[in-house]
Amino acid sequence: MSQTTPLARGKITRADQLTISLEERDGMPPVVLITWPAAPSVASPYDFQTVAQRIANLAAQATVKLSQIRRDRKL
Repeated sequence: MSQTTPLARGKITRADQLTISLEERDGMPPVVLITWPAAPSVASPYDFQTVAQRIANLAAQATVKLSQIRRDRKL
């Protein structure tokens, strides 16, 4: 059996979305999947700071949620 738990998801540019999830499979250690867009994300040098901040915010959200899951489920 496989269980996927979303940890964070959001837009990093107008066109691109980043998804972070926890995947648990029977007999395998849990893993965190970071799903980037299929093609490179494009940002102007002026917008790069915002894109980087969005990525960092999603990583922080995922870290908090994963910590809660580890606490509650004893992962």
